[in-house]
Amino acid sequence: MTRLRVLLADDQDLVRHGFRLILEAEPDIEVVAEAADGATAVGLAATTRPDVALLDVRMPELDGLETARRVLEQPGNRTRVLMLTTFDLDEYVYEALRIGASGFLLKDTPPERLAAAVRAVARGESSLAPAVIDRLVARFTQDPPYPRGAGDEPLARLTPREREVFLLLARGRSNQEISAELFLGETTVKTHVARVLTKLGLRDRIQAVVFAYEHGVVRPGT
Repeated sequence: MTRLRVLLADDQDLVRHGFRLILEAEPDIEVVAEAADGATAVGLAATTRPDVALLDVRMPELDGLETARRVLEQPGNRTRVLMLTTFDLDEYVYEALRIGASGFLLKDTPPERLAAAVRAVARGESSLAPAVIDRLVARFTQDPPYPRGAGDEPLARLTPREREVFLLLARGRSNQEISAELFLGETTVKTHVARVLTKLGLRDRIQAVVFAYEHGVVRPGT
């Protein structure tokens, strides 16, 4: 079995040790490197080429956001980033997703949820703790970045069916839920989702949600 390669970066030794124990208890996951600061994490990501980098938001040398940015910008990068936080840092959630992080989890996430998130991110999917989604939506409730209608121009790139799929995608619907709501097969939905992401220049579903709120395509409560 080919195991998923994971890099752990957190300045707290006990936290890193705990995550290592959780992940290496899974037969398909291997922790290939650990770092106590952001600068070391960037170097290890370049040399070990992990599938997933779990990065704490607050670290010395480089914080988690700058670490994520540098990892994602490395030449030939295939590493996906999953951010970890104690959840008092709303502004970091939004910025991390904008720069390309594939997920954001709380440090008190149950062990099975942590392993599932690593697998999902490694598959090219995204993973957000439900509470993080709530905070992300709340941010736009308080300070919507674009006026109503600003999303019309980017949506013009999509076909009518792709627009329907995108609106549901932006509201957090799964492929199965989109399939049921639009009376489409799941394979067809996957094809539409892939085309939407490609046309809008987005790497995953999380960036699609951020894009939709940024451009006023959807709004909290709609």
